[in-house]
Amino acid sequence: MSPVVLDSSLNQGKPAPVEKRPTLEVIGLKKSFGTVEVLKNVSLQVAKSEMVFVLGRSGSGKSTMLRCCNRLEEPNSGDILLEGEKITGRGVNLDRLRRRIGMVFQSFNLYPHLDARGNVTLALRKVLKLSRDEARARADTALARVGLADKAENYPSQLSGGQQQRVAIARAIALEPAVMLFDEPTSALDPELVGDVLGVMRELKQDGMTMLVVSHEMAFAREAADRVVFMADGEIVEEGPPEDLFGNPQHERTRAFLARYSQ
Repeated sequence: MSPVVLDSSLNQGKPAPVEKRPTLEVIGLKKSFGTVEVLKNVSLQVAKSEMVFVLGRSGSGKSTMLRCCNRLEEPNSGDILLEGEKITGRGVNLDRLRRRIGMVFQSFNLYPHLDARGNVTLALRKVLKLSRDEARARADTALARVGLADKAENYPSQLSGGQQQRVAIARAIALEPAVMLFDEPTSALDPELVGDVLGVMRELKQDGMTMLVVSHEMAFAREAADRVVFMADGEIVEEGPPEDLFGNPQHERTRAFLARYSQ
C-alpha cells in the first residue's frame, strides 16, 4: 500500500493552535499558621470568563486560598500564576498585581469621609495616575454598571449594606482587573439585600468577567457557576459542574456538607 502523503499547503500561513492558559492558576499551594496547616497542596485553575465557586465549612481554607491569590497572605510553598505570569515569590510589584486582581471582601472597607464616587476614584488617581476628569468618568461608568449611577454623591452612611457592597465592587472593576476574587461578599448583608449583590455578580459573568467566589450562596452557585469546588481541611475534595457536584456528589464529605448546608 502506498503511503498517504499529506498536502502541507493546507496549513501554510496558519499558525499552529496554541492551548489557552487559564487566567488564574494555583499550583501546589501550602500555607500554615504556626503548627496549623491551613492549605495542603491545593491546585486550582480558573479559565478566562469562568465563574468558579468555592464551597466548604468555616476553617476549610477557602478564604486563605483567596487571600494568597492576592498576596494578602504569603503561601509557604507553591505557585500562583496570573495569565501565565508567576506572581508568587520575591520581586513582584504588589501594586501592579492588585490592579490586575480585584478583590471584594465580606466587609465593605469604604472610606466614610468619601462619597461613592470618591471611593471609586481614589485608586484610579493614586494607582493608575488618571486625571481627575478621567477618574471621574471611569468611576461613574463603574457605578452605573452596578446600578448606582444615582448614588455617586452619597456617603457610605447614606447607603444600605447592599449598596455599600456594590460600591466596593465598582471600586474593584473600575481598575479593569483580569480576575475578580469575592470572599463571602453577601455574608454581612441582611437577607433582603443579598439579591442586589448577586444580581451584579450575575451581570459581571454575562459580561465575561473571570471570577473566583468563596460563598455559601448555594442556590446562586447552582444557577450561575460554571464550576463548583468543595474544600475541606485545607484540601480540594471534589470539583465539577454544579449539576454534577450538587446532583451527584462523589465524596462522602461533599455529601455530608451539602446535606447540612443545602437545607
